[in-house]
Amino acid sequence: MGILYSEPICQAAYENDFQQLRKLLQENNNVNTQDGTYGDTPLIAACRAGRVEIVRYLLRKAANVNVKNKKERTCLHYAVKRRFSFLDYLLIIILMPVLLLGYIIMKGNSALHYACQMKNKRIISILTQANADASIANKNGETSLDIATRLKFPQIVAMLQKKS
Repeated sequence: MGILYSEPICQAAYENDFQQLRKLLQENNNVNTQDGTYGDTPLIAACRAGRVEIVRYLLRKAANVNVKNKKERTCLHYAVKRRFSFLDYLLIIILMPVLLLGYIIMKGNSALHYACQMKNKRIISILTQANADASIANKNGETSLDIATRLKFPQIVAMLQKKS
């Protein structure tokens, strides 16, 4: 069934309802409204549901990619989890330059750390091609390579070592 948000604009983003989303943005004009239950913004809701077109639209409306929900996660953590196509990943990365900096913080983890934890080879490849810094250590002192090694993901280890 999915998530039921208390904030209508988040629900519209989650359900891919462009018409309702536009209407609510015209009325409210706050693209970064946070849901009371989860703390999600419309951008986080769209990323959770894999709504790439809504994500693009919200980014053009200057949605803040750094806002964290109650789980201390940003939209990028959900974008990495979703199975977007290669082109969608590329467009999201172009629209979210903060992703390339590798400092999307969740317990000190960068997007590359999180992609390694999720065993997402496609996004790791995109991030490394975009020069994401694999040497950044999280609050536990682990780099992305350390995580891939610990979780026994040999293909990801090879990808990260090749880039180093």
